[in-house]
Amino acid sequence: MAAVNESKHGWKRFAGPAVILLAAFVAIVPQLIRGNSCGHDFDVHLVSWLDCVNSWRHGIPYPHWAPSPNYGAGEPRFVYYPPLTWMLGAALGLVLPWPIVPIALTFLTLAGTGLATRALALEALDDTPATLAGCAALFSGYALFTAYERAAFPESAGGFWIPLLLLYLLRDRNSSAPLVRRAFDGSTVPLALAVAGSWLSNLPLGVIAGYLLAGGALLWALLNRTWAPVLRAAVSGALGFGLSALFLLPAAWERSWVDFQQASQDPGARIEESWLFRHNANPMLAVHDQVLRQASWIAVSMIAVAALGLLVSWRRGTLPIPKNSGSRHWWIPLAAIPIVVLFLLLPISRPVWLMLPEMRFLQFPWRWLEAVEAPMGIFFVVAIWSSSRRARIIAVAACSAAFLAATVFAGTHFFLVCYPEDTVASVLVDYRVDPGFEGLNEYEPPGSDNSTIASGLPDACLVTDPADVLGKPDPDDPDSNPTWSADQGSCQATFAGVDAGRGNPEHRAFRATVPHPGYLVLRLLRFPAWRIRLNGQPITDLSKREDGLVVVPVPEGSVNLTVDWTTTPDVVCSRWVIALSVLLLAALWWLELRYRHSRLR
Repeated sequence: MAAVNESKHGWKRFAGPAVILLAAFVAIVPQLIRGNSCGHDFDVHLVSWLDCVNSWRHGIPYPHWAPSPNYGAGEPRFVYYPPLTWMLGAALGLVLPWPIVPIALTFLTLAGTGLATRALALEALDDTPATLAGCAALFSGYALFTAYERAAFPESAGGFWIPLLLLYLLRDRNSSAPLVRRAFDGSTVPLALAVAGSWLSNLPLGVIAGYLLAGGALLWALLNRTWAPVLRAAVSGALGFGLSALFLLPAAWERSWVDFQQASQDPGARIEESWLFRHNANPMLAVHDQVLRQASWIAVSMIAVAALGLLVSWRRGTLPIPKNSGSRHWWIPLAAIPIVVLFLLLPISRPVWLMLPEMRFLQFPWRWLEAVEAPMGIFFVVAIWSSSRRARIIAVAACSAAFLAATVFAGTHFFLVCYPEDTVASVLVDYRVDPGFEGLNEYEPPGSDNSTIASGLPDACLVTDPADVLGKPDPDDPDSNPTWSADQGSCQATFAGVDAGRGNPEHRAFRATVPHPGYLVLRLLRFPAWRIRLNGQPITDLSKREDGLVVVPVPEGSVNLTVDWTTTPDVVCSRWVIALSVLLLAALWWLELRYRHSRLR
């Protein structure tokens, strides 16, 4: 009989996670019926997944260069874009049909949001209300808005990492222990992993996680009158940075190699244009303002639910208190988050945005709503949860109906139907034909303009003047990039690469007989990590073009030109940093394990 009871108890442990997974499945049903939502960022992510798979097939485990953007000229997207989600999307593409990949990734991010919020809620709640809190976060307006309207998979990962960061930051297993033992109670290592995961998922998410870590640690230290949270946050923050160094250090060091300021300075990307319910006079921002209104209503609803839940639970005396902690203030840092986020959404907070480093990089203040999902879910549940079984059943039924309604709303109002040329099937056809795709402005070389890169360019074009314009604008579509064709006569000769088509993205080779001295304009974007050799000799003094393409002076006669990606000193340094960080993390894990075992004796 004891064995039967133990078996039932074992199965009960999996009931909560199973409910979360079922809820995530329900949330993607509209996409299973209609196909994936072509949100604002979807096309960029799809091309990144395809380019990552192409790099893997050429033996490059950690890609740097995305060859498809800028109509085959490529860009250093993988140097500057955190790797977790584009690698995960590529990995899913190896085992699933490509049309299913974005839907599967949406499922994983929503499930991660629910599971992580449930784990945080379990610190203070029983299994059933904690699971309900996870579902509330999963079906929150911002989670569904990010998944459907924006298809911003890296941002959706914040629903997973932020609750874990709060979980391990606020955990206080041994409140009576000395400072070091209290700080290193087994929570520092997973906290470091949560910090690293945030940076490796999305740069704005990393900024949010960093400020949450610092602010939460200081508030928690004041409430508990101990430096233990600050010590834990400092160590985990440093280790988290170190663990993400393989991406973060080169991205920071090589920041001046691209026009990165456009990410936060272009119209629509400035924080002043995205305050709560702001209307911009610039007619070019009409679509931006429409999205801003949606985000503003979501912000108001989520913060209102969190505030009402907090007020009701305070009046009822049901504020969430950890089961295994001596502190009764656990709810205060969670309650502070919606309040601070509301402040950051208003114009009055502008001095804070200007003063704090990298805050403007978030572009949109409403990105802070990632941090509201978990507190909102927890305070909502503690406000409606009752000791009466009948009341609990009614609450669960009402929540289930609300979650279904949220899914229907997302599937009708947030869902964006793909244009025929943007469907997964169409992009796959274009990718195999190799025409290339539009690039991102922030990755163009400084002083260049990637909107002048012509589509349809040959691998190499011989010109007499390095500044010669290639391609002509389309009179029917003046906003599009120019188009090149051989009959335009802008190239005196054209040459194909040795491995034309989908070759190694980090290697180019040309063997040709050049009819006269001139310049070879390569269909390749200029970047300092390229090592160029002409007939075995390195070429470093290159002319610059407005479109940012590589241009190499060549003599008459036989030419052997190679272009290879090099490992720059900052990348070598990043490898040493991550190796050291892994060793320190292992040592800290052993120390925390030892402290925990000594406490259990």
